[in-house]
This record gives sequence, structure tokens and C-alpha cells, in this order.
Amino acid sequence: MKIQEIREIIKLVDQSTLDEFLYESEGTKIKLKKNDKSSVATSAVAFESTSLVEQPVVVETKPVQVSVPKEVMEEKVEKVEEDKSLQKITSPMVGTFYQSSSPEAPVYVQVGTKVSAESIVCIVEAMKLFNEIEAEVNGEIVEILVKDGQLVEYGQPLFLVKGN
Repeated sequence: MKIQEIREIIKLVDQSTLDEFLYESEGTKIKLKKNDKSSVATSAVAFESTSLVEQPVVVETKPVQVSVPKEVMEEKVEKVEEDKSLQKITSPMVGTFYQSSSPEAPVYVQVGTKVSAESIVCIVEAMKLFNEIEAEVNGEIVEILVKDGQLVEYGQPLFLVKGN
């Protein structure tokens, strides 16, 4: 296994919700374990091989503290307080999110569009079936949380709506 492949695996595990990953193939073992406590990320990787030629390689990353300016923190607090007045339109199923009925068609809604409970806001394709998703809330679209063509999970927020 090449070092580039190991780096790619480290990236994928780091970006995932996995806490531990073990890979074994033809006498090669890779064990990744990540610790995430109090906003400090730590990753440790051990690479072992039963081959007599190769030597074990250990790669470790050190915890990094990031300081955030006070203005940015205040902005985030204000946004969280704002979010309490917003309603979410969530995906009722796992599938692919589409903003329009076809690539040539106009999008159903965009930021600023007023919607009622019966308004179609998007399509979620699941198992080759295209399901029209209704807003189920009244208000104005203030943010689109997913990109066109993105895979979505059941219950994942798709839009933020400011109620009337």
C-alpha cells in the first residue's frame, strides 16, 4: 500500500463520523483511531506489515487549538438566536435532491421565494422515483441548505423558512 493511499484513507476517516477504522489485506494492517474531545482533534495512525522488508510506520497528528475572534463568536450567537424563528423543511426520505424537474426547467424555489404549505419546493429522487416535496410550512425561503444533485438523508434539513 502506498503512502498516498494511506493519506487518502486518513482524510476520509477524519471527515467521517467514524471513530475507529481497521483495514487488513495480505499481511498489511492499518488501524485508524480518532479522539475528538472538547473541540481538539487528535488522530493516530499505525501501519504494520508482516513483510520482513517493510518497517512499521507511525503517523501522529498533534492537537491544535484554534482561537476565534470575539466578533465572529458574537455573529454566531446572533445567528443561532435568529435560527430559533426559522422553520426547517426536511427530507422525508433518503435520495438525491433536485431544485427543478429537469436540468432545463426553472428551479421550484430560491432564496426570497414565498411558499405555502402546499408549495412544491424540490424533488427527491429515490430508487428512480421522483418525489415532489411540499413545504408543509408558510413563509419565505431564507436559505437553501443543500446543493442540486446532492445526496440527502431522511430528516436532513433542506431549506430554512422564515414564518409569516
